[in-house]
Amino acid sequence: MKIADARVVVTCPGRNFVTLKITTDDGLTGVGDATLNGRELAVASYLTEHVVPALIGRDAARIEDTWQYLYKGAYWRRGPVTMTAIAAVDTALWDIKGKAAGLPVYQLLGGRSRDGVTVYGHANAETVDEVLTEVGRYTELGYRAVRVQTGVPGLDATYGVGKDKLFYEPADAALPTETAWSTPHYLSHVPEVFRRVREEFGPHLQLLHDVHHRLTPIEAARLGASLEPYALTWMEDPVPAELQEGFRLIRQHTTTPLAVGEVFNSIWDCRQLIQEQLIDYIRTTVVHAGGISHLRRIFDLAALHHVRSGSHGATDLSPVCMAAALHLDISIPNFGLQEYMRHTPETDAVFPHDYRFEDGMLHPGERPGLGVDIDEDLAAQYPYQPAQLPVNRLQDGTVHSW
Repeated sequence: MKIADARVVVTCPGRNFVTLKITTDDGLTGVGDATLNGRELAVASYLTEHVVPALIGRDAARIEDTWQYLYKGAYWRRGPVTMTAIAAVDTALWDIKGKAAGLPVYQLLGGRSRDGVTVYGHANAETVDEVLTEVGRYTELGYRAVRVQTGVPGLDATYGVGKDKLFYEPADAALPTETAWSTPHYLSHVPEVFRRVREEFGPHLQLLHDVHHRLTPIEAARLGASLEPYALTWMEDPVPAELQEGFRLIRQHTTTPLAVGEVFNSIWDCRQLIQEQLIDYIRTTVVHAGGISHLRRIFDLAALHHVRSGSHGATDLSPVCMAAALHLDISIPNFGLQEYMRHTPETDAVFPHDYRFEDGMLHPGERPGLGVDIDEDLAAQYPYQPAQLPVNRLQDGTVHSW
């Protein structure tokens, strides 16, 4: 079963996606997500110019060998562009292997460890009263876990608050827009938000909040301590994680669980955080962390250290990545939560898929492979549109983490 063809498809049904489609000499096809938000064409070029020519003629069944070939063979290892490209190849080969075996991919990973994959949605609004309505809407849809983000008084714009409540997309312009940030305003506002949410919805709804790398360790410790009465499932990305020792300080001052890792792209990025038990959830993704093969290694390491999965699942990951994540989520022993931001109807049409939402959980389906494909004719009707993520500044003009 040799790889006969591999092509890169770039499409924009509401936002940009990059997809790799591999075809074998016996006619099987597999798809892999290669989307890197705001830098999509960098990955598309890497695949087209460097990876695809090296794939033709390779044995499609040798997934691990191909992963090592692309990782070690490039010499310049890791990084988001390289690892996203490798992830696309790896995911597509798992899709092919499942089709060749006549089984959904999760069966090749050891079968089900649970009946479904519990997911969380994004309740966001400018004001606290409005966000209470949004939380209520998600509970009515059946969600058991909700991430809560609101506008911050005194700031014109805040991360996580979008114009469309179901389809939030932060990449909003051909060149980066700039927003202003105030940590004091934020720290004084967030505890009151969660006091109101708990008062309205009681103790059993799982609540999450994304800080989005904007605090120092001691500021994050203060926020975590102030949120303890409201029993969050996690506080996400409290600080930039390049300095991983910073999480030790946060741990010393709060019992609010910590989640991090959506920007990590290898096991080496999260090894210290996991082995020292400085986090509770690891949020690495199939598409940015080297595919199903490498993400499973990360989750296996996490399982040894009482760390659970909590993979990123925003709209910048296509339904191909979501399908792959679900097959991994349902099979691993240390699953925690899966982020699930719904895609637009246009995106769902371009990427027909078998997974479904029911009673607060996603189910990957039983079709052989990943259970997802790309309609290339329909994809061609949505050409690439330049879109970049915003840049954040403090109120005095200093560039700050977005």
